[in-house]
Amino acid sequence: MYSDLPSIIAWPLAATLGLVIGSFINVVVARLPGMLMMQWRAEAREALALPEEIDNPELPRITLTTPRSHCPNCATPIAWHDNIPLLGYLKRRGHCAYCRQSISLQYPLIELASGALMLAVVIIDGLNGASLMLGAACLLLLTLALIDLRTQLLPDILTLPLLWLGLLYQLLFQPWLLESAVLGAIAGYLVLWCFYWLFKLATGKEGMGYGDFKLLAALGAWTGWEMLPLLLILSAGVGAVIGIIVQVAIPRLRGQALPFGPFLAMAGWITLLFGGYLMGLYQAALLG
Repeated sequence: MYSDLPSIIAWPLAATLGLVIGSFINVVVARLPGMLMMQWRAEAREALALPEEIDNPELPRITLTTPRSHCPNCATPIAWHDNIPLLGYLKRRGHCAYCRQSISLQYPLIELASGALMLAVVIIDGLNGASLMLGAACLLLLTLALIDLRTQLLPDILTLPLLWLGLLYQLLFQPWLLESAVLGAIAGYLVLWCFYWLFKLATGKEGMGYGDFKLLAALGAWTGWEMLPLLLILSAGVGAVIGIIVQVAIPRLRGQALPFGPFLAMAGWITLLFGGYLMGLYQAALLG
């Protein structure tokens, strides 16, 4: 399914859209975990019948839109022209316009990753409704991977919409695969759920969190149950390679658990973008 727009227009448009969304992903990654923690804390106090915490008027209420983007060092709000994705960072050469302290390279890298993902989707599938939904899935996976890396959390507020968006995608664009998608969501959850309990019964430890079950269920909704073995092989393989590299390169992290969500996200990107091609290679190899 390709759009009527020529590549010379569609590709830059997709990359620009990805850069803009990547800027927002930076905000979500930085603020959403804290917002959820505050919400869970308030719900716990309510469940325990404890008095509400008194808000400190000197501390701004944090949402995805307030306060304005500001320097993490001096807290000075960032001017709109310095907040343009990627260009603002390059303009100031990675430094705050006011205190001149370095701004983390994380911000432009996330914007670049977001732009690259949207561009890859449009190069492969063209610019249309289906590719925009597919791009949204890739960017949700990016957001989840980054949050999991920072906090070892995979928030339901992101994983569940990813699952329902996958089923809606199948209903709108591939209705003949809707049954496979539903089975993929069920099987994706149950596979890791079973692994979790087998590992816990054998070792007394938790090998992964419930968010991983939901993330694989969401990927199953996007790819269908037939792709689940490929997803698991890719995520386990990538996880093993990166895990070994991290253990060797960073001694202080040896023995520490690594979040599984980023590896599921990487496997999800590969499967969503190249799954059909990989399955074709696999089937060709089986047939000799």
